[in-house]
Amino acid sequence: MYKPCAVVPTHNHYLVIKKVVAGLRAQNLPVFIVDDGSSEPARGAIQSLHDPDNQVFVTRLHINQGKGVAVLTGFRLAEEAGYTHAVQVDADGQHDESALPVLLGLSADHPEALISGQPIYDDTIPKSRKIARWLTHVWVWVETLSLQIKDSMCGYRVYPLRESLAVADEETVGTRMDFDTEIMVRLFWRGTPTIMTPVKVTYPENNTSNFDVVGDNIRITKMHTRLVCNMLLRLPSVLKNRPAQPKIASKWATIDERGMAWGLNFLAKTYQLLGYRACWWVMQPVLLYFFATGHVQRQASRRYWQKVYRQTGQGGEPSLWRLWTHTRSFGRMALDKFSAWMGNVGLEDLIIPNEAIIDHMIEEKKGALIFASHLGNVEICRALSKRRSNVKITVFAHTKHAVKFNELLSAYNPDALMDVVQVDDMGPSTAVDLQERVERGEWVIIAADRTPVEGEKRLSDIVFLGQTAPFSEGPVILASLLKCPVYSMLCMKEGDKYRVLFEKISDQIKLPRKNRKEAIAQEITAYATILERTCLDYPDQWYNFFDFWAEDQ
Repeated sequence: MYKPCAVVPTHNHYLVIKKVVAGLRAQNLPVFIVDDGSSEPARGAIQSLHDPDNQVFVTRLHINQGKGVAVLTGFRLAEEAGYTHAVQVDADGQHDESALPVLLGLSADHPEALISGQPIYDDTIPKSRKIARWLTHVWVWVETLSLQIKDSMCGYRVYPLRESLAVADEETVGTRMDFDTEIMVRLFWRGTPTIMTPVKVTYPENNTSNFDVVGDNIRITKMHTRLVCNMLLRLPSVLKNRPAQPKIASKWATIDERGMAWGLNFLAKTYQLLGYRACWWVMQPVLLYFFATGHVQRQASRRYWQKVYRQTGQGGEPSLWRLWTHTRSFGRMALDKFSAWMGNVGLEDLIIPNEAIIDHMIEEKKGALIFASHLGNVEICRALSKRRSNVKITVFAHTKHAVKFNELLSAYNPDALMDVVQVDDMGPSTAVDLQERVERGEWVIIAADRTPVEGEKRLSDIVFLGQTAPFSEGPVILASLLKCPVYSMLCMKEGDKYRVLFEKISDQIKLPRKNRKEAIAQEITAYATILERTCLDYPDQWYNFFDFWAEDQ
């Protein structure tokens, strides 16, 4: 039986702990707070949260004994109360509470595993802390003889209690800032798999750090020495028990987040400083790093190429070189995207077979819904529209990714600012807003090859590259509400040029009440047919680096 709770260790953190606890209770998690010897006024503020009727329990350690002791105290209390898993959350508000459902969902699906956040830091992280973390990452890869643990220092985790307490009772585990890393490595040695998921981490203003620069760095150094020596002494056991990476349904909304902020800024600054060609070569080590560590993306690429090979009659398995060139193609696309927005791609670089249709739509100020995808580089078209005409383009974005990209563009090129509508799910107010835009002659672009992030998932299983894949019904339903022409737009690279494939799907999508599901599937099939045909013509320009054919995306 899976029964989770939350454990919150704290030492003199009390300014935002009430908000942290409220977020945990909103997920219906009982909360065990362990006050690790806080002084006033923190002591009183923390104790005031004790509310057994509301399933909030405060336990106080009268002498400060360290984070590890506080966490394990909470684990023992939780296990005695009948809980099987515990979410460890810091009390200072660093962790993004919106990631909690993902952590809990992964834990419920894989109760045998340790679920850990893989931090995505904003600019508030001190540079010294970032460098120290990287050094620890490298040592952990050595100690586990694996790259499976991407980050061992994030305290935002869901622990299996029985396995974790067994490690604490039977082995040496650090009691202070060395706790998070050491228990993770020792669980891994015992065969407990680790699943990492991206989480945002912020260093709040006026945050009090309990990190002892001298003492904790000495402890961490001793810990790594201890772990390396232990690994060598028990090498056969470590190799034998090394867990396989659990197969999980890839959440595309979190995968895309991987390294995004850092990567975009690195690309932008390098491009500005060195230009296109030099930037491309500087990118190679970065691409190689993501290729080597991106197991999920690499496997998604492999599965995609298997389908392409079957459809083209080649058969066989894609080589490692093929997967690497696919990653490099993605890197080239990202560089081309930024180059276009910086004004270094011109109209003369485009090949537009049906340019007259586009010109007519612009002249007549006819609004339209454009189905885009993660095939090719439609950003080229969006960028050039800023200089070619006065057509207004609105990007319908399911996540914050497009918003972040838009903010970055405006920082480097204010003229590149576009209108981005960010929604988590499609509702009536969104449809009304977009309809008004279309009536004004604007073009609304929506990615039709992605499923909703949250909310009700209306999906149709459509055959794509020889296997059914879940396509979102949202774009087709939106098209029926907007009552406007619907087009597919793809931009494919051909040598140094870009071919724009602009193809009408429907003058107006109408969905009858009778057989509505079948009518939706028929419209999606028309789009999927265009997508498949273009995929087979330009196979290395497919950039959906998650399992597109999975039942739960």
